[in-house]
Amino acid sequence: MFRNLSVPFLAALAALAFTAPAAGQGISLPPSGDNQKCSITQHIGLATVRVDYSRPDVHASDGSDRRGRIWGQLVPYGWNEESFGTCGAKCPWRGGANENTVVRFSHDVTVEGKPLAAGVYGLHFVPGETEWIVIFSRNSASWGSYAYDEAEDALRVTVTSRKAPYREWLAYDFIDRHPDRAVLALEWEDLRVPIAIAVPRTSEIYYETIRDELRSSPGFDWHSWQQAADYLIQQKIHLEEAERWARSAVSLPFIGEEDWDSLRTLASAQKALGKEAEAKATMAKALAHPSAGPIDVYQYARPLIAAGQAQEALGIFQDAARRLPGQWPLDLGIARAQSALGRYSDALKHAKSALVVAPDDPNRENVKRLIARLEKGEDMNK
Repeated sequence: MFRNLSVPFLAALAALAFTAPAAGQGISLPPSGDNQKCSITQHIGLATVRVDYSRPDVHASDGSDRRGRIWGQLVPYGWNEESFGTCGAKCPWRGGANENTVVRFSHDVTVEGKPLAAGVYGLHFVPGETEWIVIFSRNSASWGSYAYDEAEDALRVTVTSRKAPYREWLAYDFIDRHPDRAVLALEWEDLRVPIAIAVPRTSEIYYETIRDELRSSPGFDWHSWQQAADYLIQQKIHLEEAERWARSAVSLPFIGEEDWDSLRTLASAQKALGKEAEAKATMAKALAHPSAGPIDVYQYARPLIAAGQAQEALGIFQDAARRLPGQWPLDLGIARAQSALGRYSDALKHAKSALVVAPDDPNRENVKRLIARLEKGEDMNK
C-alpha cells in the first residue's frame, strides 16, 4: 500500500507511530484497582451538595484483609511525603482513590462554621489519630493528591474523627440532615470523619428563587402568588413584599382571584404589618366568601378560643352556621366557644347537634367524650 511513497515520508510516518501514546489514554477502561466511582447528592433547602469519589475497599485487590491496617498505615497520619508528583513532603490524602475526590456546592455554605463560596473543590485530608484537617482546594481536576498545592486552598477546617460501624467500601454519607444544614461524613473501615455543612440565608434563597419564578409561568396562577406570600409571612421576612404578592393573588389583572385562600393570606400579611383594621376587614370578607367551607372556618376560628377570644370565635361560627346550616363541624365550633364562655347548657345543645352530623366513628366518639364532660359541668376544651 506504500508502493508510491518516498523513503523520507515513510521514515517520518514510522517516527510518528513510535511516539504515539502507548497506554490508551482517554479511552474507557475499568477503574484502577477496581475502585468504582460513586456520587452522592444532598439537598439542603434549594442548595445542593454533591460528592464524586472513587471507593477503595478494606480487602485489597488480591483479597488480603487490611482491617486494622488502614489508618496510620495504608493511609498515613499527618502530611505524607510522595516521591511521585509535585506535592513533595507535604501531601495530604485524597479522601478516596484515583482522581480527586470532588465536592460541589450550588450555593455559598459554611463548613464547620467557616464560609466557603459556591463552587467545585478538590477534597483532601490530613488524617490524625483523632484530629483531622479537611482541605477544600480550588484545584479539583488532578489525580489523587500528587499535584496538591497549598496555595490553591480555599478553606481548611479541623474536625474530630470517631468510631463507627464497619464499612468495607469507603463511602461518603449525609448522616444528619435539617432544612438548613447537614453533616457530611467520610466512613471507612471502623472510622467516621464528620464535616458540618450549613447553608446560610436559606429563607432568603427561597425568597430570591420564588421572586424569579413569579416572573415566569408560575406567576400566571394566583395560587403561586398566594403560596409565595404565605411563605414570607411564615418566615417573617419581606412582609411588605408579602402583602404585594397577596394582593396580586387577589386582584392582579387576568390572574388574581378573590377566594378564601387568597383573602385569608392577604389578611395575614396585613396583620403581620400591623394593619389591624385592614386585616380585620379582609378576614371578614374571606369568612363570608362562598369558597370558605365549614372546615376552613373551623380551622381559623378554633385557635381563637385557645387565644382567649372565644366571643369572637362564637360570632364567626354562628355566622358560618347561618350560611351553611347543619354543616360539620360548625355546631362543634359553637359548642366549644359556648363552653369556653361557661355556657355549658348551650354548648351541650350544639354538641348534640354536632354528634348527629359527625362524618365518621372517630369523630363521633370524640364528640361523645366532649358531651360527657359537659354533662359533668366541665369545660369541653380542657
